[in-house]
Amino acid sequence: MKQALETPTSTRRGMAIALQPASADIWDAKYRLKSKDGHPVDETIGATYERVARALADIELPEQREHWYEQFLWALHRGAIPAGRIISNAGALAWKPATSTINCTVSDTIGDSMDDILAKLHQAGLTLKAGCGIGYEFSTLRPRGAYVSGAGAYTSGPLSFMDIYDKMCFTVSSAGGRRGAQMATFDVGHPDVLDFIRAKREDGRLRQFNLSLLITSEFMQAVEQDADWTLAFPVSPAEQQADQLDLNDSSQIVWRYWPTHKNYIVREDGKVACRVYRVLKARRIWDSIMASTYDFAEPGFILIDHVNEMNNNWFCEDIRATNPCGEQPLPPHGACLLGSVNLTRFVRDPFTAEARFDWEEYRKVVSLFTRMLDNVVEINGLPLPEQRDEIYRKRRHGMGFLGLGSTMTLLGMKYGSAQSLAFTEQVSREMALEGWRAALELSREKGAAPIMDEDFTVTSEMLARRPEMAADGLKEGDKVKGRLLWARYSRYMQQVAEEEPELVAALAEEGARFTHHTSIAPTGTISLSLANNASNGIEPSFAHHYFRNIIREGKKSKEQVDVFSYELLAYRHLVDAGAMPDSLPDYFISADEVTPIQHVDVQAAAQKWIDSSISKTANVPTDYPYEDFKDIYHYAWKQGLKGCTTFRFNPEAFQGVLVKEEDLANTTYRFNLEDGSVIEVKGNEEIEYDGETHSAANLYEALKEGYYGKF
Repeated sequence: MKQALETPTSTRRGMAIALQPASADIWDAKYRLKSKDGHPVDETIGATYERVARALADIELPEQREHWYEQFLWALHRGAIPAGRIISNAGALAWKPATSTINCTVSDTIGDSMDDILAKLHQAGLTLKAGCGIGYEFSTLRPRGAYVSGAGAYTSGPLSFMDIYDKMCFTVSSAGGRRGAQMATFDVGHPDVLDFIRAKREDGRLRQFNLSLLITSEFMQAVEQDADWTLAFPVSPAEQQADQLDLNDSSQIVWRYWPTHKNYIVREDGKVACRVYRVLKARRIWDSIMASTYDFAEPGFILIDHVNEMNNNWFCEDIRATNPCGEQPLPPHGACLLGSVNLTRFVRDPFTAEARFDWEEYRKVVSLFTRMLDNVVEINGLPLPEQRDEIYRKRRHGMGFLGLGSTMTLLGMKYGSAQSLAFTEQVSREMALEGWRAALELSREKGAAPIMDEDFTVTSEMLARRPEMAADGLKEGDKVKGRLLWARYSRYMQQVAEEEPELVAALAEEGARFTHHTSIAPTGTISLSLANNASNGIEPSFAHHYFRNIIREGKKSKEQVDVFSYELLAYRHLVDAGAMPDSLPDYFISADEVTPIQHVDVQAAAQKWIDSSISKTANVPTDYPYEDFKDIYHYAWKQGLKGCTTFRFNPEAFQGVLVKEEDLANTTYRFNLEDGSVIEVKGNEEIEYDGETHSAANLYEALKEGYYGKF
């Protein structure tokens, strides 16, 4: 039976809330399958779910397909929401044969040569063409001004090559102006790190990228101690000899771990000789990071040491890059296979003293959804053979949740309170444990991920990283199955073993269907559309009434659309039909009412049970004091997070996707006219320009960023 378009979300069983126009519009524009001539193939959202359920059920044995189709369809109607590429492309092969069900990937390591830079550019173009975003590390490229002996010239540095990738993404995936999905990571010890930090201060530069720094514990300790920090880059044997560099002189050479050893000098411990270019106070770099983040919301913060320490595949992966939103740290050619469970669907009797969370149904949805995401591996549609090999070998996926903030409000708890932290940890723990139970069952039924049955040779580095291996009698040169290294010696699985030791023991003996299970994505348009604007991912609601800037075909600037939070819609439906943000109970919290510390605390509560990472943004008001803001990343490091991002509305830098009326009303934009005159307009005022009516804020951004008229 088809589900009506108007009733995809509910607050109680049988009590439905109609989709708001903005939600229906996003489903129609992004996720609804249409023919080449624009005719809808999916008549309703229910039909979209039927298409996806059928495509995933068809992976099963023929005699079991109808059973799993009914089960998968039930899960989709109960809150399981696969990521956007799955919703858009699963079961759509006849209409879109060259698209992927995978949201994003990570590039292979970019080698420091023109041939390799351009080869990876080509691979990235094919990836973007298939509809996937992509992440890269660019600090493998030598710094600006370094001598290139083969060319007899000096290099322009990694930022100039990033400009090329930026233009490629704009051309291939943007269809004339839509923002691309790319992440650039960069080592905090690279000589050009300050250029990377400041890159987005230039109008229109690197706008197809998110930017994140790879931060080490060594750097953070240097910041705390107000110590020096060395900026260095690997040196080749030929360079070392030509320049007579003394490998034992710390003023010339420092030894660091590096993602590639090719053509570099490598010590027995695996560290690479790096030429010292510059020595600065660590706090100078830190202050530059925080000032840029305060003004431009970038760069983000990836604690790469912790990422690799907690990686389930610690024994065979060195992670240096992430997907564009940062919740999936991935090895070269790794794929970002995502889905989220809508937590609002499990709240019973909201806004009452009897409000509660249905843990039994939640666990059932998680179990079914795990099987669904595992099936997506078989229809991945990735364009490169290396990407397909990687996803088949490890079968990693990232199940997360959305609507956490909305759910807290439905339950009457304040986001960031002690009660909310305990609830967040429980939601994550239950998802993790149910997922690993399903991993064992699927392994027994369908076979373990191939990596589980591979043999790995124990190295001195592995023994140094996991001393308990030696205590168990393992020694250098021994052959060990991947499943044992994964289940017994992964720091994360050791934590799972504290809760369910028999489960992990069975996984070590038999293997798991996949190596990774959980990740929390930002879920922006998924939340707005299919979840009727339940809060994004792990976030509180941005606001309970705001504008969303969307791209319309044929318009020269973005268009503002009214949006209400799911919890406000529910409150109107159940309690007060005329309720507005200024008349709601005090547990209705919006993002900028939460302190940065509370944002981090909620993320930390979830991260304990998330085996990948979390995309989360600590939102602060425009007038939030810099002195209160500047230590947020330091606090995130202390709390053991893998990454962190922030956002402060800054009209001088960008408009953003989500905008509140009061921010626009309090912002004045200056337009310089061709006759030399200047007009000043409030951000919420409308302007007639070039035959169209635009909001002043959106017109200003479109002209400033250079995308006006390119939609």
